[in-house]
Amino acid sequence: MDTIVNILSLLGALALFLFGMKTMSEGLEKFAGDRLRNILAAMTKNRFMGVVTGITVTALIQSSSATTVMVVSFVNAGLMNLAQAIGVIMGANVGTTVTAWIISAVGFKVDIAAFAIPLLAIGMPLIFGSNSKRKSIGEFIFGFAFLFMGLSFLQESAKALNIGSMVATMLAGVADGGFFTIILFVIVGALVTMLVQASAATMAITLMLFDMHIPGFGLEQAAALAMGQNIGTTITAFIASLTANTQARRAALAHMFFNVFGVVVVLVLFYPFCNGVSWFVENIMMAGDNDLFKLSTFHTAFNIFNTVLLIGFVKQIETFVCKVLPMKEDQEDSRLKYISGGLLSTAELSIWQARNEVGVMAERCVRMLQLVRDLMTMDKEADFEKQYQKIEKYEKITDNMEEEIAGYLRKVSEGRLSAHSKNHIACMLREVDELESVGDSMFHLARTLARKRKNEPTEFTVNQQANIEMMLNFTSDALDDMHAVITGPENEPLSIAKNYKNEEKINTLRNQCRAENLEAVSRGDYSYRLGTFYNDFISECEKVGDYALNVVQEEAKVGR
Repeated sequence: MDTIVNILSLLGALALFLFGMKTMSEGLEKFAGDRLRNILAAMTKNRFMGVVTGITVTALIQSSSATTVMVVSFVNAGLMNLAQAIGVIMGANVGTTVTAWIISAVGFKVDIAAFAIPLLAIGMPLIFGSNSKRKSIGEFIFGFAFLFMGLSFLQESAKALNIGSMVATMLAGVADGGFFTIILFVIVGALVTMLVQASAATMAITLMLFDMHIPGFGLEQAAALAMGQNIGTTITAFIASLTANTQARRAALAHMFFNVFGVVVVLVLFYPFCNGVSWFVENIMMAGDNDLFKLSTFHTAFNIFNTVLLIGFVKQIETFVCKVLPMKEDQEDSRLKYISGGLLSTAELSIWQARNEVGVMAERCVRMLQLVRDLMTMDKEADFEKQYQKIEKYEKITDNMEEEIAGYLRKVSEGRLSAHSKNHIACMLREVDELESVGDSMFHLARTLARKRKNEPTEFTVNQQANIEMMLNFTSDALDDMHAVITGPENEPLSIAKNYKNEEKINTLRNQCRAENLEAVSRGDYSYRLGTFYNDFISECEKVGDYALNVVQEEAKVGR
């Protein structure tokens, strides 16, 4: 019975450690919000700045997995190109070693409870406060306390289970395996990290075991586990990329290649590398036989070595992953472009990702209008039918996009949001509804042309054609300006005076066309049926102008 309780205590301690890390990471990301995205965008101008950015962000949020998943999402969203992503990923591998140094410095030497419990007292009022930023700081404090409480409980549970003796017994069977033992530990480290989905947790366990001075578990074995963790941690980004676009999958593959390649190279130099680390800690750091410092130094040196080794070959890595994962031909834009990779780690970043997708939906509506204009010039029945089916397909795409973006935004809204974020989501939900209506109207325009082609052989008069062309130009201006508003910079003042002028011109022309049409039909200039098709076409264009203005008005409510 005691054994079962101790095993559950060990698993619970690991769960508390992981929960603390997750809470601390999310608290920092929520506090940073859009600023984190802006930092990443601004600091990845070249590969070296990308590495520095990866180190900084990962050291702050204490999770290389979170950074790499974020990078994959940003590549999926088009914020970052593949070369920039590779640089950030390299830096993330170095940044994640900070966790090992913190644990080595205080994790097993200081009474964690002595300051963890007071930290909870400090964080509690912040979490229950009304200010979103303070809540995020409170979450970070709670996560920090939970992380080290979990670490303390993990150590206690390991001692209660006599883990040291168990590991020593298992090691006795492979102790004489030589270099094979090192390979085995690399594989074990990779597998455990894949299961736990957090290299920092696996590293904490490795440090704990190493601190027990278990016979047969020296620096070489612990270092091999640490190298395996670098391979295992790539699975998180790989999973995140499965539903993303090709560029995002390439970023995840680059992450995997970088880590696996680094492990292979260091394995070739393994024993000299370990000896060099021991010499550095003993003679340069003057830390004597501090084993934890030796392991942390190995972890850091390993990742820095890999980064220095490969930073000059970013272009070659990019070429390699592009050959392994070639870009598929465009499938008529039948899938989402940005939010297919799932929710990002914070609501603010997810909202920004959804905003990009709304911009794509708007761009497709603009494209549909051009398809309608092309449809009007097609004389051959086969060409007309093919173009008509293409417009019909785009209309279904806009329907699907509305459903998927709205569903995504509803998921985002389930998280903790600021008042501004709630307003932004509400506005985007109305925007996608209006854009779906634009798609419907484009199909109605195509259907009007198809019905006329079938039932009315008489061509539009010169005056009708001139008015239709003018109306299409006005409508095109309205859609183009709408698209510009949606995709414009978020931090710049928004002026929609031009959009109101577009709507005014469309309404004026619609009224003029209606009046002229009634007079022409009354005079017998053309048939009533031709006048109906003409009036339907003009009126549908006017509806598009209304929808475009509605979208712009919603965007203005966001208050950027």
